[in-house]
Amino acid sequence: MDDGGRRHIGTAERRHRLALRQRLAGAARAGTPEEVAGSLVALHGTDPAAVHLAVGARLADAAKTVGETERALYEDGALVRMHGMRHTVFVFPTELTAVVHASTGRTVAARERARLLKNMAAAGAPDAAWLTEVEASALAALARRGQATAAELARDEPRLKEQYVYAAGKSYEGVHTVSTQLLRVLGVEGKVVRGRPLGSWTSSQFRWAPAPDHPELDPGEAQAELLRRWLTACGPATEADLKWWTGWRVTEVRRALTAIGAEAVSLDEGTGYVVSGDTGPVAGPAEPWAALLPALDPTAMGWQQRDWYLAPELRPMLFDRSGNVGPTVWWDGRVVGGWAQRADGEIVWRLPAGEDLGGDAGAAIGAEAERLSSWVGTTRITPRFRTPLERELSA
Repeated sequence: MDDGGRRHIGTAERRHRLALRQRLAGAARAGTPEEVAGSLVALHGTDPAAVHLAVGARLADAAKTVGETERALYEDGALVRMHGMRHTVFVFPTELTAVVHASTGRTVAARERARLLKNMAAAGAPDAAWLTEVEASALAALARRGQATAAELARDEPRLKEQYVYAAGKSYEGVHTVSTQLLRVLGVEGKVVRGRPLGSWTSSQFRWAPAPDHPELDPGEAQAELLRRWLTACGPATEADLKWWTGWRVTEVRRALTAIGAEAVSLDEGTGYVVSGDTGPVAGPAEPWAALLPALDPTAMGWQQRDWYLAPELRPMLFDRSGNVGPTVWWDGRVVGGWAQRADGEIVWRLPAGEDLGGDAGAAIGAEAERLSSWVGTTRITPRFRTPLERELSA
């Protein structure tokens, strides 16, 4: 207990919770992609390959990764890929569409539409009434097709091909096409989602699809529900962690914490929070565990304050300049190195800290590399955001 009577949750127990609730320890692995996404709340979807790699690292049978993830995303519709927290694309259970949109999307959506209209007006492009008409026509075409690329929609609604000059006279002047900008805004507004890619599961080119039908929720209630789910998976977490992950104002974070009756605990970083009833001790996995997690993995990116699982000296080689994490090697609850795939398909890894983890760790990490290689096969994986160690290892 700390001086305030709150239970202290130390680094060791936080790593135990991470191993079990993030589905990383062997016995905690999931049977389906739906279980993975449900346990983690959301998977980063900016890099399509990262979604499959994050799922594969957590499935009991990694050989099912591609087929089962494609089924959940594009056949059964159990998972959806759309804009969410921090104006970022995520994959999450379809049942959370309304929660994510109401809790994080509406404010960003209003800002993005206003920006689009402002830029079009400044360029002398058609006005808001014209854009509304084109939008309705494009959404009707998308509903008829089911899924479509921007080019296919532009064949149905030619006005989507309209272009305008953005930031005329500035060093970053460019020509924008209405289809690209409008579909982006519709995505943030929760009206369209990312559909099946044009190529393999690693392709960044995709089709658009109508968003799943969802009710309009009260923003405060939606924020409380999202925070409750995230704290269940990732608690304890600090106020700074919560503000960073959600992208909300601190007042919104505090209001949501109060709404769900979150309990305060003591952490090495200060005050943390867990969902009600989750202050008791959590025993760790029966055996040490290893994992190879992809760039932008939700565990590696889950908290703003990361010293309890990631040594500061490893950050320069494992993150890019924008703060995106690259592929990481984990041993028993902490990041110990990085990995990459070479041009011939070989999975290689390195522990740059020079720490001797022992033979058991090396064998377990090697086994995870073999496990990853067995289902990735000849598919070439290049993270969208390259990091120093990943570039070096893949060379």
